[in-house]
Formats: sequence, C-alpha cells, structure tokens
Amino acid sequence: MSGSEAKQIANRDEPIPVVSVRTPSGHEDPHTPTNQHGSKQYLSPGRLRNKLEALGDNLGKESPSRVSERLFTMLLSQVLPPEDKDHNYTSTTSADKSTTTYTYTERPTFSLPVMSSNFRRFNARIGVVFVFQRKLEKLLTWHQPTQTLSLLFIYTFLCLDPYLLPILPLILLLFFIMVPAFLARHPPPPTHLPTDLYPLSGPPLAAAQTIQPAAELSKDFFRNMRDLQNCMEDFSLAHDTVVSFATPLTNFSNEALSSTLYILLLCTSVLLFIAAHLLPWRYIALVSGYIAIISGHPKLQLLLKEKHTIDTLAHTDTHLRSTLLSLSKADISLQTSQESREVEIFELQYRALHDVDGEFEPFLFSPSPYAPLSPARVAGDRPRGTPFFEDVKPPRGWRWTDKKWTLDLMSREWSGVGEGGFG
Repeated sequence: MSGSEAKQIANRDEPIPVVSVRTPSGHEDPHTPTNQHGSKQYLSPGRLRNKLEALGDNLGKESPSRVSERLFTMLLSQVLPPEDKDHNYTSTTSADKSTTTYTYTERPTFSLPVMSSNFRRFNARIGVVFVFQRKLEKLLTWHQPTQTLSLLFIYTFLCLDPYLLPILPLILLLFFIMVPAFLARHPPPPTHLPTDLYPLSGPPLAAAQTIQPAAELSKDFFRNMRDLQNCMEDFSLAHDTVVSFATPLTNFSNEALSSTLYILLLCTSVLLFIAAHLLPWRYIALVSGYIAIISGHPKLQLLLKEKHTIDTLAHTDTHLRSTLLSLSKADISLQTSQESREVEIFELQYRALHDVDGEFEPFLFSPSPYAPLSPARVAGDRPRGTPFFEDVKPPRGWRWTDKKWTLDLMSREWSGVGEGGFG
C-alpha cells in the first residue's frame, strides 16, 4: 500500500440529520435510489450538490445569490459601527528618548462570504471536539461502569498525590495517540492464524494515518453540523440558567441583598487569603469529584428527576434566598442619617460717615462679619458677598434643609462702626 491514509474524525453515535427535497411530479430523476419498499428516496448526495451549486455555492459562477450576498454585506457595512482605527500604541522613554510602537493585527470586518467560508472550515475540523465530548459523556454517565470506576481510581491517585498531574497528559499522548498510530502501521496478525508471530522488525504493513477535515456535504460534515447545533443550544440553556440565578443576586437591583452577598464574599476572601493553606484541599477535591461522578449514575439521575426531589431542591433554594434576604433586611441599612450644620450669614449695612444720626442701609450678605479688626477690613479690602438674600447658596455638596432663616438678636458683639462706614 503506497501513500498515506487520511481519516475524518466525527461523532458517529447518532444518526445524521435527514434532508428531503421533493421534485415536481413528472420530473423525477430515474437515477433516484429507492428503499426496500420501492418508494423514491429524495435527495441523493449528487442532487443535493447540484441544488446547492445552483443556489450560489459554485464559486466560479456569479449567481443571483452571490450578488445578494454582496448587497447584504454592503448594507451591513453601512449599519454596523465603524471599526476603531487606533491600532497603534506609542510610548516614549525619557532616558534614551526612544519610541516604542505596538501594532495590533488587523482583523477582517464582517462579511457574508468570509463568514460562510470560515464556518465551513470550522465545521469540517471540529469533529475531534465532539468525539471527545461524546466519550466524556459516556464516561461520566456510567455507560461502561468499568471505565468510570477506572476514572475514579485515576482521579483518586491525582487528588492524593497532585505531583502525578504533569504525567497525565504524557500518558494520554502515549496511549491514545501514539499507540493507535503505531498499531495502524503495524497491525497485529489475524486471530485465525495463531502460529504466525507478530512482526517486530521489518517494514510497516500499512501506511501512516493522517487526519483531514471532513469533506463538504459528507456524512461527517453533517454530523458536525448536528453536534454544533446541539452545542449552541446547550450553551444557550446554560447561559440563561446562570444569568437567571446569579444576576438578581449580583446586579444590585436589590441593593440590600447584593450588599449582603458582597460583604459575605469579601469576608470569605479575606479568610481564605489567611487560612487557605490550612484546609485539606486534596480531600475536598476528592470528595467533590466523587460526588460529581457518582451523580451521573443512571439510577441516581432517575432519583434526582423525581418530583419530590425537585420540590426539595426548589424548597432549599427558596429557603436559602429567603434567609439571605432576611439577613440583608436585618443587618444592612442603606438609609444613613444626613449630616446637618448651622450656617451664619451676616448682613452688612452701610452708613455715610458724615451722617452720624442716619440709619444703616443693607449693603451685602457675606459669610464674614467684616469686623473692625478683621484682616480684610484692616487691609482696606471691600467686603465680599451678594446684594440679594436669594442669591445666598450653600457650599458645594450641601443643600438647605429649610428656607426659613432665624434672626440672631444677640449679635451686638459682631456689630460695630469703623472707618469704612460699615456696621
């Protein structure tokens, strides 16, 4: 056998999605395959390829769908916000006056052809992720109890001796990648020839296997599309569940509840920062892993899905939330008593010097009494203030609690007549 054999990785545990396109009566393809009952099975892979090429997947033709893609891309370029063109960051050091420029990689803007091409390339290569996901699901759901028990033993060794953790990826590389690759080139002898010895020397009996992306419109390509569709749904459900659970507690819609949770998390962080080294993390990880793996057992899953179990978990969640809410109402007070201060405003009055028997007339409202020995009056500066009482404003960040002012009738010690004519 010459050359190398390439294989495609895809999750083949479930049937691929079925696509059926019926042709008009009287125009049936004579080459359309039939099932065991003699009825036509519409759409063969060749017919599906022809229909997709007619819709615009043929890159060598300028089909109407291709024109519509360009028009839609141009429309989106007008609707979407412009890209940030500031991709360079320049810093200058004062020691040697050198300038350093950081240039970020340009990323292509949104485009339907690029999106379609990237999706096809991504979907053709993501099969290995879904294969790993399927094997992990079988392992955690006790599909084969011996394999799950082996996982528990390995997990126990890793928890009790964490220094074995760097060995795990090396073991996985040896036994799950290199050993199957060696057995592909040196297959064992058939079982019906027990006398033949396994060839330990000599040339390999088969070509080395390589992995290639799944071909478009192949069964593996549609399997990847099916798994990608289900993965998006699983992510959406998980996202909505987390948001519905965590958002009311953390977005301060109920400030007392979120403040209580913040204080609890802050105190827990401080305690863990001080005493984290005193906790038996190995046994905590061991027990947590055992609980997570054992909870995937089918019998335990049936027990968890029973109505009284669901009601018990819901009641526990409601009780914990009510306890946290009552704690926030009892210990968290968001209404603080506002600080109040008394302010004095002095009404400065003016009288001419030659008019000894005249009356003082209002001149300014000032925060300073402008006493005869005040520095401003000694220096000959004019008093500062406002001529109208309505223009008296509180300090920045304060407001008047009451617009009614009280006249201080015992203010003789602040009054006096000086050379400036003010009193």
